Amino acid sequence: MAWMNQTLVTEFFVKGFSETPHLQPLFFVFFLSLYTVALSGNILIFVTISFNSTLHTPMYFFLVNLAVVDILCTSTILPKLLGNMVGRKTISYEGCMTQLYFFTWSLGAELLLFTAMAYDRYVAICRPLHYSTMMSKRVCMLLAAGVWSISILNTSINSSLMFQLSFCHSNVVNHFFCEIPALLKLSCSPTYLNETMAFTADVFLAVGNFMITMLSYACIISSILKIHTTEGKKRAFSTCSSHLIVVSMYYSTVIYTYIRPSSSSGSSMDNGKVVAVLYTAISPTLNPLNYTLCNKDFKTALNKMFPFNK
Repeated sequence: MAWMNQTLVTEFFVKGFSETPHLQPLFFVFFLSLYTVALSGNILIFVTISFNSTLHTPMYFFLVNLAVVDILCTSTILPKLLGNMVGRKTISYEGCMTQLYFFTWSLGAELLLFTAMAYDRYVAICRPLHYSTMMSKRVCMLLAAGVWSISILNTSINSSLMFQLSFCHSNVVNHFFCEIPALLKLSCSPTYLNETMAFTADVFLAVGNFMITMLSYACIISSILKIHTTEGKKRAFSTCSSHLIVVSMYYSTVIYTYIRPSSSSGSSMDNGKVVAVLYTAISPTLNPLNYTLCNKDFKTALNKMFPFNK
């Protein structure tokens, strides 16, 4: 009957990055800046592409989906983080599980979207004569439906397993948001199934998709090297270099976090916080810049909507 003496957790205390008071304003300004840039940049991408028919192509279709995912991710994590910095560092049990659900959803969707975008670049460069059929509107819609459906299935399974756990040892989350590895450390229930599912999802969504993406880019680079003109090679590399940089950073950080969900050392958790910033805040902030800063078509469409040179 020992379980009767356990006090079930109804809210969690989120430690954040630092408990040193004089560092809180710096962290607040840092994350507020990231959230402002990420939100405005991704909304700008969504609006510009949606209202410009010249950008209604497969590449920009997936960019719109990516913008939606990044808005979902940052809006799930950063507003609550900012609120905790100026108020009580707590989140209710229900709020924590909701944050976990939407973050895991956006995480899975982003990983799958990167693979879909790599496939689009593969077809564009390696199979240009078949691009219109291999990347038709129907194919793009099916790929997007697959991305959202698989990511929803993944987060539903992991969230359901998390709901079955009891949290009674501690309510102190050694992180800045509710993430699977951090919450598993607080459970007084067996977590083997949760850890197995988190590991399996990471192998499939991160490692598996990363390998597919790298295979696509191996084929792309091979095709680019066969191009005779320097200008042609430069143009081909420019269409995929930004995507490759983003993918490499994102996959490596996610794999680092989820491939070892049972790690419990304090230094490992502190490192995990820094790594988590990359895929919850930095990546959504940089994505609009990486994909649109050097894109002439996007800048032309943006200038039509907001003529800066009047």
